[in-house]
Amino acid sequence: MNDTAKTSLPLAEYIESIVIKQKRYYLTGQTRSVEFRREQLSRLRGAVKRFEPMLMEALKQDLNKSELEAYTTEIGIVLEELSSALRRVRRWAKPKRAPTPMTHLGASSRIVPEPYGTTLVIGPWNYPVNLMLVPVVSAIAAGNTVVMKPSELATATTRALAEMIRETFPPEYVTVVEGEASVSTELLKQPFDHLFFTGSPAVGRIVMEAAAKQLIPVTLELGGKSPCIVHKDAGIALAAKRLVFGKLTNAGQTCVAPDYLLVHKEIKPRLLQEIVRAVEAFYGKEPIRDEDYGRIVNERHYRRLIGYLEDGRIVYGGQTDEAKLKISPTLLEGVALDSKVMRDEIFGPILPVIEYETTEELLAIIRENPKPLALYIFSESSAFQRRIIQEVPFGGGCINDTLMHVGTSRLPFGGVGPSGIGSYHGEFGFKAFSHYKSILKQTSLIDFPFRYPKSGWLSVIRKLLR
Repeated sequence: MNDTAKTSLPLAEYIESIVIKQKRYYLTGQTRSVEFRREQLSRLRGAVKRFEPMLMEALKQDLNKSELEAYTTEIGIVLEELSSALRRVRRWAKPKRAPTPMTHLGASSRIVPEPYGTTLVIGPWNYPVNLMLVPVVSAIAAGNTVVMKPSELATATTRALAEMIRETFPPEYVTVVEGEASVSTELLKQPFDHLFFTGSPAVGRIVMEAAAKQLIPVTLELGGKSPCIVHKDAGIALAAKRLVFGKLTNAGQTCVAPDYLLVHKEIKPRLLQEIVRAVEAFYGKEPIRDEDYGRIVNERHYRRLIGYLEDGRIVYGGQTDEAKLKISPTLLEGVALDSKVMRDEIFGPILPVIEYETTEELLAIIRENPKPLALYIFSESSAFQRRIIQEVPFGGGCINDTLMHVGTSRLPFGGVGPSGIGSYHGEFGFKAFSHYKSILKQTSLIDFPFRYPKSGWLSVIRKLLR
């Protein structure tokens, strides 16, 4: 059985022993067959359903997530990814034929997906079930073994995940390693075959530096300043409703949450009125008293967010509850582009509001920050939509919606530059945890002489290679 309980071994030796066992198990070839992969995916799906009440309770304890939010943004997403992988993993894993050029006459070409081997998945605290298990689904579907390191900040969820995995898989195949940052530091010293990290850009740099020392491939899912644009031709009431949904899910502690609002000057007063109306429709006149409104994960992040309230003029919200670690949905105006609230990723229910008049002004504001993980456009103009998409680099996003691009296994999810490296979900996750091996099979019935030295066939080669 899987056992991540306390051990008499020093931490470094304990972690090294886990990785050695997983590498030995991988070399048995047990994980490679599609039948085995599907069986393990089915076991994980059964475990998630069986542990759903415990996971729900843990998410409530860690982040005050309502049952609806916990299922739709965490458990349901994992189950959908599992169903997709079970249906499609056989096709994903099948070698694919590739065209062969005339210069290789007599040969055939194919591309063979193979697992990387023993992989490490480090998860964050804000969606501790979803962002921990969805990469694990991809790793299992691709035929790897997995070491999981959940966040130490989501303590109840980490304990629930550890118990679930312990009851589902042997530790030489999939295991959870719990602990503080020192555990992650020791894990990053190990010779994994792939690293998958979800978290902040600052820690992402540490992960990438550690991987670079051993030339380990990485997938980094980070964050950044994700803008939400509401143009003058948008449907204002619907835009406000969907913006509030995207901003306040998990109390704004979402890597793809709208980080700041760019609204056309002509419609700003009406949009702000509709935003207030939507907030109060969702969470009442006093959102911090609403039982379903999320809390900030810990006191350190609560204090950090309180500091941002001084970077602008509060035009709505601003109420706080230190005992419950809650901050009311807050709209800030008059923020400077060089202020902390406009430089840092907010990761909370505070929304700076910036107005613009021209598209050039809008683009200049967005370019003040690095490439974001997400971008949202509310507009009915196809020309405006196309221009923003073509001129602004970002990981992914929505037109006339927020967040929903993350909830489909048919679209890749990932960032670009400072907001991430690589992507996953569905087949894209399978690819993230696979190496695509190129195979050319040459005939032995004939042997063309033109490739050999002093063959005298240069004129033929010139015709073929041009």
